[in-house]
Amino acid sequence: MDDLKNDLGYALGHKQGFSNERYIELQSQKIRDRIEAFGGKLYMEFGGKLFDDYHASRVLPGFMPDSKLKMLSALKDQAEIVITINAADIENNKYRGDIGISYDKEVLRLIDCFRAVGLQVGSVVLTRYAGQHAADRFAKTLSELGIKVYRHYPINNYPSDVNHIVSDDGFGRNDYIETTRSLVIVTAPGPGSGKMATCLSQLYHEHKRGQRAGYAKFETFPIWNLPLKHPVNLAYEAATADLADVNMIDPYHLEAYGQIAVNYNRDIEIFRVLEAIMTRIFGGCPYKSPTDMGVNMVGDAIFDDEAVREASRQEIIRRYYKTACDRCRGKAELAEIQKIELLMEEAGIKTTDRRAVLPSYAVEERTGGPAVAIELPDGHVVTGKTTDLLGASSAALLNALKYMANIADEAMLISPEVIAPIMKLKTQHLGSKNPRMHTDELLVALSICAVQDSYAARAMDAISKLRGSEAHSTVILAHADEKILAKLGISVTSEPRFEEKKLYHN
Repeated sequence: MDDLKNDLGYALGHKQGFSNERYIELQSQKIRDRIEAFGGKLYMEFGGKLFDDYHASRVLPGFMPDSKLKMLSALKDQAEIVITINAADIENNKYRGDIGISYDKEVLRLIDCFRAVGLQVGSVVLTRYAGQHAADRFAKTLSELGIKVYRHYPINNYPSDVNHIVSDDGFGRNDYIETTRSLVIVTAPGPGSGKMATCLSQLYHEHKRGQRAGYAKFETFPIWNLPLKHPVNLAYEAATADLADVNMIDPYHLEAYGQIAVNYNRDIEIFRVLEAIMTRIFGGCPYKSPTDMGVNMVGDAIFDDEAVREASRQEIIRRYYKTACDRCRGKAELAEIQKIELLMEEAGIKTTDRRAVLPSYAVEERTGGPAVAIELPDGHVVTGKTTDLLGASSAALLNALKYMANIADEAMLISPEVIAPIMKLKTQHLGSKNPRMHTDELLVALSICAVQDSYAARAMDAISKLRGSEAHSTVILAHADEKILAKLGISVTSEPRFEEKKLYHN
């Protein structure tokens, strides 16, 4: 499922339960140990977001969205990055829904981000390449930018026909990727990009060249050394409801070591195939279980389990509302909602456990119109109702700023002389049927008034204090309001219904 950066923000205002510093220290050392175990060369498949990991920051309060990038920065002298992209995804113009750019553009963005922190990007691999014209154009663009491009080809009956896969007609057809560092991080713009196959192909080619190398997998979730039904692992299932991922006890790990470890169905299902491929390459598999392959140390950096549990319970509720609203927009299936409902039941939670929900209901019942409630970082809840001048989210935002700046409710922060021309512009010149100010328009108007009004200036200064707030709307918000609230660091959920009963909603 797409990451919720633009929809939910991320929490910084809640009780901390995770040590970012300890995580970076433990995780970087674990990877160093694994490199050494394989004689100084490791291909590491990196699942999930390498940076902008807002899901992790929500369920592990204290985890910063760029924690993994900082951890890798501690290894930058040993590391280089290989980015894989499925050639068919380029041809089909596949998009990352959370940030609204195509996978090929995301590759360029990733390269810029890695280079900005001093990480070396060695090359880009076009996986499942079959002569796609769009992939050829992208390869040409990369080459002109000075970036090495390699091609890996479709393999018939992958991953079941091990004899064919591990042969000159299988992995042997793929380009060998030239690498220079001891740690090769294989990442991608999204799922289905061929990271694992790229790592295994490289192991095959390294072995043929008489060079020793190993493979490891980095996945943050599920957290292998937490209980199967721990809320943080349930939250992962909620986050991947569209992928039908299921957390499971790793049966191979239990059999080999008598130790309970949590993994997910896809890794468990593919393990026998991986074991067979690695055995064919090396003459034996270095791992006894899917959990063995992992290097994840995130569970060892949790210092307040209850804080993490509560943050994860709240994330499951957010995921429910997000998926239910996506269902209204035609972007999610009923089965996804039903799965999250079951997870909520397992976690013993309900939607009203989100503190902003009931206050928003109360305002809507009292006024007869859409309402928004915001739980501020200190636990105080403010509300906003729909008026002739302001939408409910704008009203709630204005009330939140008054509270944070210690300004009386009756104080007027935005002059009518400023509001009137904005309303006229929207309705008479821009064709809007709704004259009410959205949150972005509200903030522009407030900034104008702040030039001469001390109250408005104080409210502007309080904007940064909103980060870590939790909001709930009784109707699906306009995209403009969702985006602005997320940029302010306010995590927003909405009831799964539109304000107006019509077929098209923008």
